[in-house]
Amino acid sequence: MSVQTSSNPKLKQADFATTAGAPTALSRVKGAPRAGQDPYPTRLGEALDMPWLNRREAVVKGRADEGPLSQAKLDEFERKGFLFEPNFIVGEELDELRRELQDLLGCEAYRGRDFSITEPESREIRSLFAVHFLSQRFARLARDERLLGRARQILGGEPYVHQSRINYKPGFEGKGFNWHSDFETWHAEDGMPAMHAVSASIVLTDNHAFNGPLMLMPGSHRVFVPCLGETPEDNHRQSLKRQELGVPSREALSMLVERYGIEAPTGAAGGLLLFDCNVMHGSNANMSPDPRSNVFFVYNRRDNGCVAPFAAPRRRPRFLAHGPDDTWSPDG
Repeated sequence: MSVQTSSNPKLKQADFATTAGAPTALSRVKGAPRAGQDPYPTRLGEALDMPWLNRREAVVKGRADEGPLSQAKLDEFERKGFLFEPNFIVGEELDELRRELQDLLGCEAYRGRDFSITEPESREIRSLFAVHFLSQRFARLARDERLLGRARQILGGEPYVHQSRINYKPGFEGKGFNWHSDFETWHAEDGMPAMHAVSASIVLTDNHAFNGPLMLMPGSHRVFVPCLGETPEDNHRQSLKRQELGVPSREALSMLVERYGIEAPTGAAGGLLLFDCNVMHGSNANMSPDPRSNVFFVYNRRDNGCVAPFAAPRRRPRFLAHGPDDTWSPDG
C-alpha cells in the first residue's frame, strides 16, 4: 500500500531540465566544484539558472534474464526509482534479524561511539553504521545472493557494500529527516563519481502511515538537484543527526512534488525496499507508539569506487563510506 500526492501532468521533462554540466550554466556559478568537469555540481556558492540537471547514467543497466527481478519489476524500478517487495523475509529468519537488531541497539559498548548516532535530543540510538562489520548475521545478509543478485541486475556490474546501517525510529520520539538525494551526499562528501548505486532496505518492524515511513518522489531519480552551501569540516557529525546541508531549496522541492508526487511504501515487517541512489526521499517524525526500524545496505558498482570528494575538504570516515575491499573494526 502507498500514499501519493497529486502531480501536475502539464509539467514535462523539458520544462525545467537541461543538459547536465552545461558549460554556459557552470560558467555563471561561483565556487562550483571542478567547473566544466563535474556533471553533478553541488554545494555551490550561487544557484544555477535552472532548478535541476538531467541524470546522465542509465537507471537499470542489467536485463531480466540476469537476475531475480522480472522485466515488469525492472520497468517499475526504471520508472519510479524504487521497488517495494512485501514478504521478502518471513518467519524465523525475520525473527532472527529482529533479535540481532535489538542486541546491537542495546550494546552499551557502542553507545557514544562515532559510528553510533543518537537522536538529536536524547541518548536513544537513531542509526548504527557499518553493521555488516559489527554483526556476522548482518554480514551474511549483506552477502546474500537474494540481495546481491538484485543489486547486480540493476547496476549492471559487480556490487560491493559502500555503506550499511540499522535505523531505529522510536515511538513518539523518533525525529524525521529532510528531503534529500543520497547521491548528492555520496558525490559531494565521499567522492562517488556516478549514479551506479542502489540501496536495499529491509523493514524489521511494521511500517504504517503514522510511524514515520520513508517517503519518496517517484521519478525524481532522473534529475539531480544541486544544493547550496560550502561543506564544513566533519559535516557528518551534524548531518547524521539533522541534515541541513545538501538539502534542496523549498522552491525546488515544491516543483519536484508538483511534478512527481510523493509515495510512502508501507507494509508488514520483512518487506524489501530497493531504491535508486538519486531518488528524492525523506521521512516524518514518528507520532505513534510503534517504533520503526530497518537494516540498510548500499550497493555501489565496483568500477564506481569513490575518489576524492567533489565538494568537501576530505572524505567522511570509513564507517560511513567503505571501499570495494575494505575491512573495518570499531576498535580501529
